[in-house]
Amino acid sequence: MTETTQPLEFDPYSHAVHDDPFSYYQRLRDEAPVYRNDRLGFTALSRYHDVLAALHDHDTYCSRYGITLEPRSPLPMMITMDPPDHTVMRRVVSRTFTPRRIADLEPRIRQLSANYLAAWDGAASGDLIADYAAKLPMDVISSMLGVPESEQDLLRGWSDLMVHREEGNPDITDAGIESAIKLYQYFTAAVKERRTGSDADDLLTGLVAAEVDGARLTSDEVVAFCVLLVIAGNETTTKLIGNACYWLWAFPDQRQLALDDPGLLPEVVEETLRHEGSTQIMARTTTRDVVLHEVTIPEGEKVLLLLGSGNRDERFWDRPDQFDIRRDTRQHLSFGHGLHVCLGAALARLETRIALGDVLARAGAYEIDAGGLVRMHSGNVRGYANMPITFA
Repeated sequence: MTETTQPLEFDPYSHAVHDDPFSYYQRLRDEAPVYRNDRLGFTALSRYHDVLAALHDHDTYCSRYGITLEPRSPLPMMITMDPPDHTVMRRVVSRTFTPRRIADLEPRIRQLSANYLAAWDGAASGDLIADYAAKLPMDVISSMLGVPESEQDLLRGWSDLMVHREEGNPDITDAGIESAIKLYQYFTAAVKERRTGSDADDLLTGLVAAEVDGARLTSDEVVAFCVLLVIAGNETTTKLIGNACYWLWAFPDQRQLALDDPGLLPEVVEETLRHEGSTQIMARTTTRDVVLHEVTIPEGEKVLLLLGSGNRDERFWDRPDQFDIRRDTRQHLSFGHGLHVCLGAALARLETRIALGDVLARAGAYEIDAGGLVRMHSGNVRGYANMPITFA
């Protein structure tokens, strides 16, 4: 009796895919590197070099129709723009969202991290996500934008609801729609306040005032960037911290290396980004017919670029399924490449490095209760909603 292989179906909203996307990625790379899902109406690219080429070719794979399967946000977000609009907005935003401003956040990040971990003093266990990782990134973003501490939980809750998806359904939930409206209203009011006069020294005030060669951001563009920061900067970093802690537990030899030499923490961050980055998928839309691997992708097709698959492609990576913090990870795909390379990459790296150092110092050779893990369900963000750990 011969074993039969199930037909290949890749659905980014399937909980089975969320549980183990990597086995699906393997089959896609081997059997259908240009995969078409007729039911959901997309094509997916899964091999490293194909994903990398598409990220660099913004003329062929454009962003203006959205960067997820879901309908494009009506807000003028930089991430869903193409040149020349993207070029202008990124130059203006970069005037305020500078490496210096990010570096100056380190003392504040360390203070926030210490405050949250203090709740674990005297405890034998905790929930890494609920107690810590779900809170730290949002508080960092909120501090940057001048959001009062008393209102940060509200923004965190709205953000969570906006990215959650029900199984098999690409549409934002009713609660997510309501949260999106509330988040838009919140930042619209905050921008109006800054425009009427404010002496606050925060990123939001800087965005309102920023000007490059006569170009300034409209109020809606400022609001859109704030919403993007809250969604992309919060959820992805929360999940990155959790994923890193999970894989350090799953590969205890690698955790011991980090415990023995905290100088390796940047390498832990980069290997986590490669091995299981929090952003698994980005979408583009073709502006012309493309022939790839003898398959024609038609003009106007939504194309999913499977970053997580490219980062595990054995055609490019040696031992891709091995978590190895000493490997050369410089060419991973997790922050994108080319025109839309992630503007917040330095902030995510800084937060995650600090978080890992503080968690390891507090929890040591911790244990994770695998039976208590609860995964977040999203079409493109991968990570945990709960991670029970026991401290060493």
